[in-house]
Amino acid sequence: MTNVSVIIPCLNEGKTISTVLQAIHDQDYPLQDLEVIIADGGSKDGTLEKIEGFQREHPNLSLLVLLNPKRQIPTALNLAIRSCNGAIIVRMDAHSIPAPDYISRCVNCLQAGKGDNVGGRWEIIPGAYTWMARGIAAAAAHPLGVGNVKYRISGEAGPVDTVPFGSYFKKLFDRIGFFDETLLTNEDYELNTRIRQNGGIVWFDPDIHCRYFSRPSFIELGRQYWRYGFWKAKMIRRYPASLKPRQMLPPMFVTGIFGLLIGSLFIPVLLYGLISEFLIYLGIIILVSVPGARDKKDISLMVSMPMAILTMHLTWGTGFIAGLITK
Repeated sequence: MTNVSVIIPCLNEGKTISTVLQAIHDQDYPLQDLEVIIADGGSKDGTLEKIEGFQREHPNLSLLVLLNPKRQIPTALNLAIRSCNGAIIVRMDAHSIPAPDYISRCVNCLQAGKGDNVGGRWEIIPGAYTWMARGIAAAAAHPLGVGNVKYRISGEAGPVDTVPFGSYFKKLFDRIGFFDETLLTNEDYELNTRIRQNGGIVWFDPDIHCRYFSRPSFIELGRQYWRYGFWKAKMIRRYPASLKPRQMLPPMFVTGIFGLLIGSLFIPVLLYGLISEFLIYLGIIILVSVPGARDKKDISLMVSMPMAILTMHLTWGTGFIAGLITK
């Protein structure tokens, strides 16, 4: 079997690190052909102690922890890639749960030549046992919240712009370079852009399945999506052709809201336009929450899901604008 290195960037993931390590240990891929490399940014929440405990209990899984002093995801990934021994690299996240055949399916697709980067679909699950977390998970898996991203809403196998995490032959990085350490988020999309620009294929296979914990609170969700929007704008300044029409909707919405709000201070009638725009928007996001609330028999989704979608749109759009206008 081909040797595989699973690389994991990590910082204060004490709640979930044992879960992902157990999921890797339980893969149907031979353990003697697996190694796990964790690049940790100096966790202070007991993460490292849990990793040490897992190592003691599972000595049959090769596990290496590296120090990532810059505490940044692309730096962590590059440190792990340079330290790994596998011919194939599978990126994983510290708050995810790969299906038992996740690695073997990635390897099979790569060896079949389907793509230079292979990935699959996310099943978004709540990051906490609260009404708020359930709404965030539902919003993060809905097209109105995330657009037509295949890996979140599923679809047929085939070439795509990007996939979550990803798996690659290690020699790919010798050909196109490593993750861009100047992009603190969207580093995976930027790498996939370079893959496609160099004639490669990013391949999505819905049978490659991973469960992913969404953010547990609106505050954490807002921080995440502001960061997503900010660094997406920075990436688009380098690769303008990568901009998708759907990605302009949140910043246009934010611009419209704030434009009407400021304009109403001078032209009072614009206040009616602001109220009308917001009420129409609010009606739409409440309406899309109804099927999920009905199917899951969870009436709280009619409140938490619209709140999550609003948070995602406002913070992503604001972050995107900030990324465009700052150096």
